[in-house]
Amino acid sequence: MFAEVDVFVGNNMLVDPEVYQFWLNGYTAEEAAAVLQNHGVLKQSGLPPDLLISDVTDHYRTFQMLERWLHYPSRLTEQWNFQMAPPTQKMLVEKYYEFDTAVIREFLGKKLSSRNRKDLDDVSEKTGVDIKSCRRQFDNVKRVYKAVEETTGFLVQNIQAQFHLPEKLAKKYAAVVYITNNRFETGKKKLMYLTIDDFLYCANEMMINWACPIPDCRYEETAMDMDREFLQDLRDMKILVEKDALDEQKSLIMSFISGKVSDKIYNDLDCNFKNLSRTIVNIAYGLNHSKEMKDLFVDLVEKVIEPCRQARWTKRELQLFLESYRNSPQQMPLLRSESHLLYTWDRYITTVSSCILKMYHS
Repeated sequence: MFAEVDVFVGNNMLVDPEVYQFWLNGYTAEEAAAVLQNHGVLKQSGLPPDLLISDVTDHYRTFQMLERWLHYPSRLTEQWNFQMAPPTQKMLVEKYYEFDTAVIREFLGKKLSSRNRKDLDDVSEKTGVDIKSCRRQFDNVKRVYKAVEETTGFLVQNIQAQFHLPEKLAKKYAAVVYITNNRFETGKKKLMYLTIDDFLYCANEMMINWACPIPDCRYEETAMDMDREFLQDLRDMKILVEKDALDEQKSLIMSFISGKVSDKIYNDLDCNFKNLSRTIVNIAYGLNHSKEMKDLFVDLVEKVIEPCRQARWTKRELQLFLESYRNSPQQMPLLRSESHLLYTWDRYITTVSSCILKMYHS
């Protein structure tokens, strides 16, 4: 008796990026083949429809076998089952870890739990992204988070080292897992106008300025934690809300912005400076407490951005105020000789100012 055996012999694996994208997007092989057929692939190649479906199915089978190595990209370069050129490996990894901003926005800051994974049906319906793709993106964030949650040093470099991602994409993941780790509130109604880019920008600013700046941190913070000594030093900023300090700082700032903003904004700041300054300093003080830290974005929007927006501040006027507010302590005798306090103040207000301006949508 004779048996028919199909044998395939090859070396470097070939990957069709378009078919790979269909697979990542959650299309079935039949759906992907139909789209390719509508694009005129059959006319160009002369393939019969059933052979096109067979070819796409074969690609899908390969991607499914590859997926376990894509979960740990460093192993992809070491395995010998699928031989491929380095550019192909790079493309496979980068595309696998790319994400839809609308999808990530829906579970940003939430626990990466199995319960929230089950709720991805709602995310899929809301965003129009296939449920398979939503799950892949959720699992990717969780995988990256688990890989770096105990690491020290620089978060972006840690992610690049373990997942071989380009710097731009690694920075996005770093910001997402940073927000997740610190459980920042991002889902309240007041924050719905903010985009994923707003949050990721602010998170990156915090990582740059609020992380422990030395390798051997006293409190052994992980790469996703804030510098505890810095947070403790922020308590000393209470000195800026004492009456004499408020009066002196207000005088300096009003002098600086005079003639540079409209009379309406000048008068508004003249009436509300003390409340506004107390709010910003109290937010700094509150970073020492987990509840206040989680509500950082809520507090900035509710207590700083909304009042300025209601008073019709332009972004340029807000920027002028924040610049003078940042620099004014250097001219105050109370703080001028306190280099450590000035350094702490600058670390805090530089980041907060950048976040406020980024979130201040006209």
